[in-house]
Amino acid sequence: MPYGAFCTLPEYKDLEAFLHVSEVAPRWIKNIHEFISEGQRYVVKVHHVDRTKNQVDISIKRVSEEEKKQKLELIKSEKRGDKLLDIAIKASGKVDAKAARAAIEAEFGDIYSCFKEASLGGDDALKKLDIPKELKAAIIDIAKKNIKKPAVEVAAIVSLTCYGADGVDDLKKALQAEDATLHYLGAPRYKMSLSAPDYKSGEKKLLAALEHIKAFAQKNNCDFKFEREE
Repeated sequence: MPYGAFCTLPEYKDLEAFLHVSEVAPRWIKNIHEFISEGQRYVVKVHHVDRTKNQVDISIKRVSEEEKKQKLELIKSEKRGDKLLDIAIKASGKVDAKAARAAIEAEFGDIYSCFKEASLGGDDALKKLDIPKELKAAIIDIAKKNIKKPAVEVAAIVSLTCYGADGVDDLKKALQAEDATLHYLGAPRYKMSLSAPDYKSGEKKLLAALEHIKAFAQKNNCDFKFEREE
């Protein structure tokens, strides 16, 4: 309609909601059809509920880009979780799918979170989950095959100058660190980065690499300093 659109909310059993034209975009709209069209899906925010009239008002413009991104990622994860659970149920034989789903959601909040935890923790992650052991085994197996462990990157900018006769070789030896990637930024600066499952373990590995460079520099007539890259 020129003054807004009637929408349905799939997450609430297709409850009807109204999107006023003033809530479509942050500026004045001459033609609503330039911004929305019938049949499309949008991430919206509920900003008013009138229980006496059973009326729900929603907004597109009040949704930030970060909120939109998070919601779309959540929907994607939910769909993937459903698909993985279907595969696990088929692989485990005769299982009450409805009861299993209810148990998983009660324990983890959503299906995909269950598979993420199973990928990281294996049997221990599903220890409290009240589902058949065959289904647990199938979930763990499928999770480890289909879900990559999350990785974070930590980095530091290293400044290193070696003054000995074998300066170039000394630089190579000093900057040699297991699992670390080095990028030349222009003498004497280098970017050292590495990946890890989490920031805690990443920080530990990075600090160990920096300590190695520091110790080498002190023994081999080198100037060394570093700064962390956020």
